[in-house]
Amino acid sequence: MRRVERYAAGLVRLSVGHRGLVCLLWLAVLLAGGAAAAANLGRLDQSFTASGQDGSRANAAITERYGFGAGVAPLVAVVTWPNGTGGRSAAAAARLESGLAAATEPGTRVLSYAGTGDGAFLSPDGRTTYALVYPRSGKPDLAGLSAVRAATERLRTGLRAALPEARVNVTGVLPLQEDSATERPGLLLQLANAACALGALLLLLRTFRPLLSLLPLLLAAVSSVAALVVVLALAGGMELSFVVVYLIPAAALALSVRRAATLVTAWRAELARGSDARLAPLRAGSVLADRAVTGALAGAAALAALALLPVSFLRSIGIAGAAVCLITTLAALTLGPALLSWAPGRLRERRPGKGRSPQLRFSTRELALPGGRPRAPRMLAAGALVALALLTGAAGFLTAGNPRADALVRGGPARDGLDQLTAAGIPSGVLNPLELLAPSGVEPAEVAARAARVPGVVTAVAPGAAAWRRDGTALVAVIPSGEPMTASGRRTMKDVRSASAGTETLTGGSGVPELDLVQGVYRLVPLGLAVMALLGFAVVAGLRSAGVAVRAALCGTVSALAVSGLLVLVWQYGPGARLLGGVAATGAVTGWVPLVAGALAFLDALDRAVAPGSAPRVRPGIGLVGPLSLLAIGLGPQVELALLVTGLGGAVLLNSMLVRALAALPGRSRPGAHERSAETTTSALPATPVSSYWSRPRLPLGHTIPLAEPSDHAQ
Repeated sequence: MRRVERYAAGLVRLSVGHRGLVCLLWLAVLLAGGAAAAANLGRLDQSFTASGQDGSRANAAITERYGFGAGVAPLVAVVTWPNGTGGRSAAAAARLESGLAAATEPGTRVLSYAGTGDGAFLSPDGRTTYALVYPRSGKPDLAGLSAVRAATERLRTGLRAALPEARVNVTGVLPLQEDSATERPGLLLQLANAACALGALLLLLRTFRPLLSLLPLLLAAVSSVAALVVVLALAGGMELSFVVVYLIPAAALALSVRRAATLVTAWRAELARGSDARLAPLRAGSVLADRAVTGALAGAAALAALALLPVSFLRSIGIAGAAVCLITTLAALTLGPALLSWAPGRLRERRPGKGRSPQLRFSTRELALPGGRPRAPRMLAAGALVALALLTGAAGFLTAGNPRADALVRGGPARDGLDQLTAAGIPSGVLNPLELLAPSGVEPAEVAARAARVPGVVTAVAPGAAAWRRDGTALVAVIPSGEPMTASGRRTMKDVRSASAGTETLTGGSGVPELDLVQGVYRLVPLGLAVMALLGFAVVAGLRSAGVAVRAALCGTVSALAVSGLLVLVWQYGPGARLLGGVAATGAVTGWVPLVAGALAFLDALDRAVAPGSAPRVRPGIGLVGPLSLLAIGLGPQVELALLVTGLGGAVLLNSMLVRALAALPGRSRPGAHERSAETTTSALPATPVSSYWSRPRLPLGHTIPLAEPSDHAQ
């Protein structure tokens, strides 16, 4: 056992010796930390945008000067007049204008045919018209979304009351997402969720038995709260994204289940061999220290590298990943053994299988030490590696951005409005207009004329109303035909930005941050992944061996890419979208989801790969607990949530497949002499003097700590 693992095992002994204090401290973290975290979530940037890029700066400038708009997509009111009535008539236009004024708050920015006379706001037959209504929502955070919800209902109700003879609907990106969140899943999807939840529960009970099945959940809870408190404390001095709220619990659950399974399995194996019940938690903690500490340090170092990159998204993911990796391992090494030392006698006894001794049962089946080969056929392992290679290649086809509007929800008021809009021949790109902020001294009409000449622009308008002019600046609305995630939509955004570049005009809008996410964040992903792999390799090579380090860095890199490929094949191109609760192929993957899922995949794969030989084979399938729990919570009609849980759950599943496939391939050499000497078995553990490893003299277990020492270790 290396020095760092010996120190970790000393921490285990210290925790068992002061188990009451340790449990109280972690309980205080859970309760007080949970309350503090809930009260300070507002410190995190809730806009999910690539802050610091051109589009985000433009949106911030527009919001600061005008109070709303920019980053929040407008509501789209769709009105279809009855037969015999045309939207071009003066009477229809006047009624629409008065209806919009009555259905919106004073000062709301509105664009329509009635206010501009621009035929681009009418369908080809003239019967259907649409209006862009920018809700007074402030920033695109949770409070802003609540304001959008209220504005949507007011607009829908007011227009229907003002135009009773017309067919009126209100749609938009945010109303579509709102309907997606409130839509009830179908019967088959509900059964799938129930099956996932039941499967996770049965796996926990099968591995830990009823009472001890709470241990991994408790470890995940305290680790999540503690890591979130650390992130929120740092958020007081730097900008950190809300995406950490999704990464931290998922990573804590995946690591806690594996740490708890290793700890409980080693503890029961010690008891089955006849070890003293007071020494068993210490010896089990030694096993966990040997298997977990290297992975924790390597994962924390690798993820912390992202914190050095000048992008808040990646910085947030790096800080959160490093924090949860270290804290989860700390909780498992302290709280886990402390609780096991209090376990009642009935939990310590397990009946051995018929005809087997307890020692044989636990040492060969539940604590499968790394010398033997997995049972998986080599052909299946080779097939799994081929599948992973295909997924890794598919990552190159990733389109990061909001899903297509028609893939967000099956039905509802907002979907009715979208169908009404597109059926009339109006492109769905009108849901995401651009906003140009023309500075003082620049003629808004000239800016609009330049933008209107860009291919893919339906129209560009420079209204003269007071809501569109402030402090010498002016806003110009540019309506594209393509949605932001499409190739034509992105090309249009780039060309509009280029067309106005010489005038110091800022280009904002709800779709621009997605373009910035690709240009400003994803261009740094290869560098970030390379740095993560190098740091992970360096830490593992220093603590284990170069061979293990190469395997760990390779597994982490492949896994991070493969999970993006999984999202591409399942959601972007749609083969599994309907199966997992979606409507159809999304055409794009929500920009921040592959980053969060890739970070979890890298961290989990690195942790698995650095365990001596392989991760300990406890009860088969225990690694499915995390993915099944996530799928039970997130599978449903809310597309972005389903995308997220597919990525997070898929990361853990792919890692399990990757590590087992590598272990089953022919020609894999057995661990070398140095590595074998470092592997912890749970029998014949020698004693080390207490003074070397932080233990307290009054510990009732005597002045020795059971640790596995290499045969060539000299005190």
